[in-house]
Amino acid sequence: MSPRREKWREIIFEAETPAGKAFDVILLGLILVSVAAVMVESIKEVRQAIGYPLWILEWIFTGIFTFEYVARLWASRRPWAYARSFYGVVDLLSILPSFIGLLLPGGHALMIVRILRVLRIFRVLKMVRHINGAELLMRALYASRAKITVFFTALATIALIFGTLLYLVEGEEGGFTSIPVGVYWAIVTITTLGYGDISPSTGFGQMLTAFLALTGYAIIAVPTGIVSAEISKLDGDESTDACPSCGVHGHLPDARFCRRCGAPME
Repeated sequence: MSPRREKWREIIFEAETPAGKAFDVILLGLILVSVAAVMVESIKEVRQAIGYPLWILEWIFTGIFTFEYVARLWASRRPWAYARSFYGVVDLLSILPSFIGLLLPGGHALMIVRILRVLRIFRVLKMVRHINGAELLMRALYASRAKITVFFTALATIALIFGTLLYLVEGEEGGFTSIPVGVYWAIVTITTLGYGDISPSTGFGQMLTAFLALTGYAIIAVPTGIVSAEISKLDGDESTDACPSCGVHGHLPDARFCRRCGAPME
């Protein structure tokens, strides 16, 4: 890689240098303004009043983000590895809707996926050493995926059983017109949302509701405990160095190879 490309790679992918920090901060600001423009454009009154200026602004952002995406591919040591990475896919999805809208009527509505670019704030958080909570959380969620899957499977089973019971007890006269409706009621009750659109009228049904609500209070914190236990096992002392090939962060200070693509860190 030429010295020029290496210099731009450090600015675009790294967050240790003043130039890299400034690049990330400016990029985050553009993302937030772009997301705000998409949200404002969805308001009918605003769209009728300043729809054309917002359309022009949207294409300006599309041009900037397209140039940035191409620059990341150019500066990366392994462009294909970056393109297949999480942030690479997010960056691509953020610019595609504008071009799809030119070919397919209504394709502009897909512009909402640009909100995914707000996830770039996780990269900005890494500008300060040791501030890596987002990375730790993602790793903890991945490490606890098996336990969480078992938990949600058990929760779905409980909802199915109680939903079926309420369907049998209350029947269509009580508003439980089918087992799926009963399962919906059970999930709302377990999670303590309590919409109130469906409620039992019989004594036995109300007793089951009370029991299920108490059960929800007892188990609602289980996923938090699972993830917290995994976070405590992780080493949070990570550097902010990005892989020169795929751009991923979250490496240990003495890492010699990328934890995702295996490329040398130097």
